[in-house]
Amino acid sequence: MQPDTPPEPRKSLVGEEYEVEIGPVAHGGHCIARTETGQVLFVRHTLPGERVRARVTDGEEGARFLRADAVEILSPSKDRVEAPCPFSGPGRCGGCDWQHAAPGAQRRLKAAVVSEQLARLAGLTPEESGWDGTVEPAPGDKVAKGEVPAWRTRVQYAVDADGHPGLRKHRSHDIEPVTHCMIAAPGVSELGIERRTWPQIATVEAIAATGSHDRQVVLTPRPGGRLPIVELDKPVSVLRVNEKDGGVHRVHGRPFVRERAAGRTWRVGNGGFWQVHPKAADLLVEAVMQGLMPKRGDMALDLYCGVGLFAGALAERVGDKGAVLGIESSKRAVEDARHNLADLDRVRIEQGKVEQILPRTGITDVDLVVLDPPRAGAGKQTVHHLATLTPRRIAYVACDPAALARDLAYFREVGYAPRRMRALDLFPMTHHVECVVVLEKAAKGA
Repeated sequence: MQPDTPPEPRKSLVGEEYEVEIGPVAHGGHCIARTETGQVLFVRHTLPGERVRARVTDGEEGARFLRADAVEILSPSKDRVEAPCPFSGPGRCGGCDWQHAAPGAQRRLKAAVVSEQLARLAGLTPEESGWDGTVEPAPGDKVAKGEVPAWRTRVQYAVDADGHPGLRKHRSHDIEPVTHCMIAAPGVSELGIERRTWPQIATVEAIAATGSHDRQVVLTPRPGGRLPIVELDKPVSVLRVNEKDGGVHRVHGRPFVRERAAGRTWRVGNGGFWQVHPKAADLLVEAVMQGLMPKRGDMALDLYCGVGLFAGALAERVGDKGAVLGIESSKRAVEDARHNLADLDRVRIEQGKVEQILPRTGITDVDLVVLDPPRAGAGKQTVHHLATLTPRRIAYVACDPAALARDLAYFREVGYAPRRMRALDLFPMTHHVECVVVLEKAAKGA
């Protein structure tokens, strides 16, 4: 018997160029086109309706699709603008997807993506989702063509071998050195991270708290690297990521920053999660509470609760006779949540994975649920378990429309349907969009 002959490797198409008509926007910051032979191209740096010369950046003969950059615009869209950022463009910084699109057009593109994901993965129209089909800008972010809102309060810079800070190129570990990130919030820019070198450092995360003057940098040294003396343009706390266990440890200053939202101050320690846009926390609390309409005496769950933002807002509204249980996997976030909500004895915070902790609580009935899962979504197991608790309303906060749509399909299996939805542009210039969906038990036969 002859041994199997290994298949010949497919020919790489990287560098090949195609002149194509650009079709609809797709999830991920690119648009769809097809070569003359019908092969799908996911093309960045372009807009629907344009004709471009696209250069392949990833893919091979026979692949289901190729990735490409638009390197020449042959017929531009009326929504195209000159990219304001000098570091944006094919083969350069991968942080922004839509620098070349007018601000209003960016929001329309995001709305199209959300609509497509809802239809394809959940079988829902915007009307069936309780959504007006628009993506709302945050207050102060409605800027003119050619302008960029400076919104990002947390920026992670990669550092090259010579110690120069920059940002990663798209789908790459390569670094684009930058002298200024246009979407960085003023509190980040004023630190001057880009104006100095960082020998022996792999990454520098800069954090500028909202509602306080707290500033923090989290340094990840290269293997065996030593920390430099950190002298920045503003007072700053310094934390270090441990090479062995990945833990974050204080070097000097506070190990946390103080954020302000929903009428309270929130301690967020060791570079932990907090919404990146300065208006996001308040906007999301407003959307969630308007959708849930909590009542005095309600029992509520805050799942994936982080440092307790929604749990705190719920506790204020359900009153002394109500109760709120938060569940969060991060040990440090749980410590912060317990600290942040220590004055509210009707709140309990449990540490662990939602799918493991929730069934162990013994809870059989709740009134309200807030879900703010990570990008992968909540998943079928958690959705189906929640339905057994028969909540009156569920508020789902989603940073990924595909995961949201998948979970909405799971909710439909167990009899819950969306009643109201808002889409918020909390990540201008990027393809990301935040959605808040309020679900209720569907009428029988609906």
